[in-house]
Amino acid sequence: MERGEVMNIYEMILCFFIYGFLGWCTEVAFAAVKERRFVNRGFLNGPICPIYGVGVVMVAQLLMPYQSNLLLLYITSVIVVTALEWLTGFALDKIFHNKWWDYSDMPFNLNGYVCLLFSLIWGVACVVIVKWIHPLIYKGVLFLPIWLVITLDVILVIAVFTDLFVTVSKILKVNQHLEKMEEIATELHRISNEIGQNISKDILGVIERRDDISGEMSEKITELRKKYSELAVRNAKNMKRLVKAFPRMTPRKHKEIIEELKNYLKKK
Repeated sequence: MERGEVMNIYEMILCFFIYGFLGWCTEVAFAAVKERRFVNRGFLNGPICPIYGVGVVMVAQLLMPYQSNLLLLYITSVIVVTALEWLTGFALDKIFHNKWWDYSDMPFNLNGYVCLLFSLIWGVACVVIVKWIHPLIYKGVLFLPIWLVITLDVILVIAVFTDLFVTVSKILKVNQHLEKMEEIATELHRISNEIGQNISKDILGVIERRDDISGEMSEKITELRKKYSELAVRNAKNMKRLVKAFPRMTPRKHKEIIEELKNYLKKK
């Protein structure tokens, strides 16, 4: 089979990166118009949104036979991209205990992962891609010799997996720190109840009330608050980019602490 009749695996991988990059550009442009500043809207640090790459390649492969029937192409596009967005949102939620996007306040949403309005919009985008954009992109890929396509694939796969490892490691570390912060906050609440003072409120503040507290208890409180503050600053640095990238992110756990860190970042 000659090149061009059907996309081979190497061409699919390169198209994945091309569409992942174009999707990232779209997200960044949308955020720039809305917020009037640059925001890296990707899950990864690099300029790529994998869900766009996967989605477009899937649509191009599965729905290209329907490109002559616009209505059928549109309906199937809506179904495919909705399923992909729901599965991606569900998987990220279960792995990281966060909803990275949340459509809960939108009408006709499903678990907050997808909603009718955006599914319909993605359907229109897919029709445009399948009918006009993908044929042009694929012609450009076919223009490249196969050895260059494979070389680019290898380089980009290594780069993205490295980025993925760094990003996931950072998120897991944030979750570990949040667990420790929760434990410290719980301990401070317990001490507060014991001594009849609400010292656990505004833990990141600097007000300390020690009049009726023993020296030993005072030292323990100071040590706990210091650890909490150190973890908060460290977590805030690690969370800064992701909070900006996913402003609608909804945490499943540690909601109060994460809101506190978000407020801390807003003041910076």
